[in-house]
Amino acid sequence: MPKSSTSKIPAKKKSPTPAPAEPPPRPMSIEDRTASLEARLQQADPQFQAQYRDNLDMSWIAHDSALEGVVYTMQELQTAIDPNATFVGDSSLQPICEEIRRHREALGFVREYAAKRKQPITLDVVKRIYTILHPEEGDIKTVKYRKDVPQHRLYFHEYAPPDKITYKMRQILDWVNDPETRRTRSPVRIASRVQYDMVRVFPFQTDSGKVARLFMNLLLLRSGYPPAIIHSAERQRYYEALKGSSSIMNAIVQESIDNSLASIEKMLDHYDKMKGGAR
Repeated sequence: MPKSSTSKIPAKKKSPTPAPAEPPPRPMSIEDRTASLEARLQQADPQFQAQYRDNLDMSWIAHDSALEGVVYTMQELQTAIDPNATFVGDSSLQPICEEIRRHREALGFVREYAAKRKQPITLDVVKRIYTILHPEEGDIKTVKYRKDVPQHRLYFHEYAPPDKITYKMRQILDWVNDPETRRTRSPVRIASRVQYDMVRVFPFQTDSGKVARLFMNLLLLRSGYPPAIIHSAERQRYYEALKGSSSIMNAIVQESIDNSLASIEKMLDHYDKMKGGAR
């Protein structure tokens, strides 16, 4: 009988050991993300940059004023920030335009002071913001804290008694400048807490909320963050946060920063796409 042939089964080759997966790229910090967007903006056309700055300021002023119950029209905002509009034809627009211009001047001060990293953060800085908004109050040496509790107001949290304002404002500034505060808390947490505490003190007869938010943004800008422009749609939530926990305010501020960065990225992506298509 013929011998049965047995076919040899080839040995299985060992699969090569897969290379270890590279870790996902580390997400950019807010400071790096902000710096990257600013660098992209600087590469854009001067006309686009100017339009962006104007639109940012109009948006900032509109939303921040809306939190105070003051709603500006686009015409009012555009007329006020137009450098060529030295004379406002409609006399009823004159006081409104002056308000908007003072608010924009305060934005300019906040940006300039934030860039001076070695300049101290003091109560005089807070008072300076207030006197820009209200030049009729004099200067930082003559401006006074409120002497009573306003009867007609938008905010419904408890205000500090007038005789406690000086002490409480010093407390806030001491906390900001304490090295332990900066060591243990993020810039967002510090800035949002300062704004929360300051609005609850309500140091001035008017516009204490505006001053507190401008001061908060000065602290954010100084730390390399974008401004936290709290949207007017968040008005009720913002008021409720002032009656509740500071952690809720921190969440509102963080969301405002995230939304701001996403909006700038979207705008610059659109600009790059348009420029690329025009080539």
